[in-house]
Amino acid sequence: MATGRRCWSRPLSLQLEQRLARRRDGGAGRRVQEPRLGPRRAAILGCVGFRDARSAASLPEVPPIASLGPRPSVRLEPGGVPGGSGGGGRMSAEAADREAATSSRPCTPPQTCWFEFLLEESLLEKHLRKPCPDPAPVQLIVQFLEQASKPSVNEQNQVQPPPDNKRNRILKLLALKVAAHLKWDLDILEKSLSVPVLNMLLNELLCISKVPPGTKHVDMDLATLPATTAMAILLYNRWAIRTIVQSSFPVKQAKPGPPQLSVMNQMQQEKELTENILKVLKEQASDSILVLEAALTLNKDLYVHTMRTLDLLAMEPGVVNGETESSPAGLKIKTEEMQCQVCYDLGTAYFQQGSANSAIYEKAREKFFRTKELISEEVIKIFIEDNLTFSLPVQFRQSVLRELFQKAQQGSEALDEICFKVCACNTVRDILEGRTISVQFNQLFLTPNKEKIDFLLEVCSRSINLEKASDSLKGNMAAFLKNVCLGLEDLQYVFMISSHELFITLLKDEERKLLIDQMRKRCPRVNLCIKPVTSFYDIPASASVNIGQLEHQLILSVDPWRIRQILIELHGMTSERQFWTVSNKWEVPSVYSGVILGIKDSLTRDLVYILMAKGLHCSTVKDFSHAKQLFAACLELVTEFSPKLRQVMLNEMLLLDIHTHEAGTGQSGERPPSDLISRVRGYLEMRLPDIPLRQVIAEECVAFMLNWRENEYLTLQVPAFLLQSNPYVKLGQLLAATCKELPGPKESRRTAKDLWEVVVQICSVSSQHKRGSDGRVSLIKQRESTLGIMYRSELLSFIKKLREPLVLTIILSLFVKLHNVREDIVNDITAEHISIWPSSIPNLQSVDFEAVAITVKELVRYALAINPGNHSWLLIQADSYFATNQYSAALHYYLQAGAVCSDFFNKTVPPDVYTDQVIKRMIKCCSLLNCHTQVAILCQFLREIDYKTAFKSLQEQNSHDAMDSYYDYIWDVTILEYLTYLHHKRGETDKRQIAIKAIGQTELNASNPEEVLQLAAQRRKKKFLQAMAKLYF
Repeated sequence: MATGRRCWSRPLSLQLEQRLARRRDGGAGRRVQEPRLGPRRAAILGCVGFRDARSAASLPEVPPIASLGPRPSVRLEPGGVPGGSGGGGRMSAEAADREAATSSRPCTPPQTCWFEFLLEESLLEKHLRKPCPDPAPVQLIVQFLEQASKPSVNEQNQVQPPPDNKRNRILKLLALKVAAHLKWDLDILEKSLSVPVLNMLLNELLCISKVPPGTKHVDMDLATLPATTAMAILLYNRWAIRTIVQSSFPVKQAKPGPPQLSVMNQMQQEKELTENILKVLKEQASDSILVLEAALTLNKDLYVHTMRTLDLLAMEPGVVNGETESSPAGLKIKTEEMQCQVCYDLGTAYFQQGSANSAIYEKAREKFFRTKELISEEVIKIFIEDNLTFSLPVQFRQSVLRELFQKAQQGSEALDEICFKVCACNTVRDILEGRTISVQFNQLFLTPNKEKIDFLLEVCSRSINLEKASDSLKGNMAAFLKNVCLGLEDLQYVFMISSHELFITLLKDEERKLLIDQMRKRCPRVNLCIKPVTSFYDIPASASVNIGQLEHQLILSVDPWRIRQILIELHGMTSERQFWTVSNKWEVPSVYSGVILGIKDSLTRDLVYILMAKGLHCSTVKDFSHAKQLFAACLELVTEFSPKLRQVMLNEMLLLDIHTHEAGTGQSGERPPSDLISRVRGYLEMRLPDIPLRQVIAEECVAFMLNWRENEYLTLQVPAFLLQSNPYVKLGQLLAATCKELPGPKESRRTAKDLWEVVVQICSVSSQHKRGSDGRVSLIKQRESTLGIMYRSELLSFIKKLREPLVLTIILSLFVKLHNVREDIVNDITAEHISIWPSSIPNLQSVDFEAVAITVKELVRYALAINPGNHSWLLIQADSYFATNQYSAALHYYLQAGAVCSDFFNKTVPPDVYTDQVIKRMIKCCSLLNCHTQVAILCQFLREIDYKTAFKSLQEQNSHDAMDSYYDYIWDVTILEYLTYLHHKRGETDKRQIAIKAIGQTELNASNPEEVLQLAAQRRKKKFLQAMAKLYF
């Protein structure tokens, strides 16, 4: 290039004047995209000092860049002048070729210059929002502060401090805004900024936050300062401590480059300035520590300046420290987050000072432990909140737990509690999303204690919003709590969970009672896992250990794809094992096991067996979602090679769908979908040879049809061959026909007789003669008769699958009638529809009446578990207890039968419930319990008052009831007059006065209208029966 030629092709003043001209025009001129001079920034900054608006306005006007036309990119030959007429303006052939080759290359976006942010206010935010801004944010801070701190030169060429003008104030504000964009992250700022630059930046933060210059920070009360002011002081003192600690570390010297005098001078100046700053910071180190210690006592959230609050400070003088009169502004820093950062910084400071004093080392230890606690608490809090939102990826949560486990295995025992808490949070998240419980949770929960259970209940409570949660979420949480209870050995811990508000809310009363009763009756089990399972990381790597760990995971997993993966790994390690035998809890019905174990491929055999066993187990414990996944995976597998096993899996999935509906929407009375009913019919009518069938599926299908009143199909549409081949279909057909004909004008006798004969035959015993050693012949009765279409135990199992009230009533009625046919029976049991059955049996000796009595008790108990409010079933239970001389229990159920049909005796008990026979049995119960006053009162309940029994019972002096306290419940004047006479005769003055007071009540006056007398009687009946209920319930 010729000597004296300008070092850039376009003068900077041209760009500045054009932009200022557009600003003066108010943007009326046509805007065109201007070329930026990023590659020549260093030359520009060296040659041009930015002039303010006044000096820039004095520049001569120049036409807009668009009017100048395009400027060709040319290479000037030596001696040539752009645009001249000489030959130097022509391009050589070589230059033309190079120009043609490079003109099509994509251009790198030009770098934004620092002064452009002064010209356009919104440019900074746009620039920082870019994915990879160039220059980077930390480079902008350096540029802004460098320009703001440049000394000025006066007319006498004397160096002056940087002027405090609008330009420099805006540059400093821009630097603060960039730091605010970085959220004042000291890790980023310290890594990229030198000590002098960061010192200047934080001092500007103190200045804009209205910290008085020259005031010691240790003398200021942080609690009374505005939140942004206190945060600015904390940031500065944290940086001071961190810088002191960092300066004590050895620094590797960078390799010196080519010696350049200007660079060496600049480095020396920066080094001296850094040393001076460090000297001051070390002198103030004790004050900085006191400031940070005082910050740990704060119990309020702090705020740090953001780009918005800094703009407010620049525009509105009424805004102080980023706070308005109504509410604080800025980025909120929680107290826990601030304390965590301060604790760590203090820990590092004490650790650095502790080499000469062990007590200071102890302080460092305390601060680091406190930091770890705060981090752990925040992680747990975040995980619990995420259990409501499901925003964090599951893989991330698992990686956090995995890292904690690894550190705990390396000897950090303090992490054991944190591991459990994080694992509990993850487990609850898994449960809510329908995944299985992890192995880690089972390991950590092997030794439960009060603290673990309290925390687990807290996590469960805070992880579900009961008002907004779906039924599936509630069901998953309820199933998890039930499973936790079933896995606990100590009943104290079970009651901790069962008495919790969440448990009570999610589970119905019946479910809770059944669970508690099951836990109470459960025999103490031997705990085979007293010692915790050894962690995987504590075991040296070996094939046997890996196999053991994988087998353990195989036992616990219910994820079909994970089971498949584990089996592939196990078979890759050894081909000699049969892994379907790993757990003796994996049970497959014998009708299936032969087909499955006949599979030649060992991996497929293990996989099919385990998937089916786990699916059957999940179905048994009512974990239907996992059972469906396991069965679906097994069906997909066997479809490829075995039509027989495919049909088996379809049958099992039908049974699973029946159970799912019965346990779900079926409980609320919602009818099953027509598709499910069609599949049940298809199964019953299936005639495929060589398909192994389970008896329970046929039972469930017939019970399903009866429960949903598909009587039309069972009575008219069922194929004839089914009645001969399937005993459950035969029994279902007879039950459906009997129920169907009951509502007619005449009760059915023909179908009822057929059903009666089938049941009698099932309950009959086969006799066998045997000659003894003395020559005598004895008769041996077999309990389970082979004469009927099924065994009595099978009939009982089938009946316990029924829920339809009419069907259960018919069966109960049949067995009650069979019980009453017995010759030596003293007290009959009453039941509905008992008249439809035959009144006698040709061969009474063939019937096992003991088994019939036991069956009646079991059926009544089952029926009341289905519907405890059915008064006819309650009366059967009461009569059963009465027949076996259990009078207190009989009274309990007699009273309960009356209570359920009268709103706890607030209404009149229907006469078909409290018949004279029932009242007489209640009287007999009270008499045999020596409650004679109750007997006298109950005698009034009969259609014709039994005065003889009443008077005889009142004569008894050894009464075990409340005696005269019951006199207010007597409404019959004759009985009251007899009581008055009786007490007068015995000289019992006090009791005589009570009787006189009772008889003197105006509502018992014989002259009253009949309606008044009836009302008085009803009121006394109600109060008496309620008092009896409180006594016997």
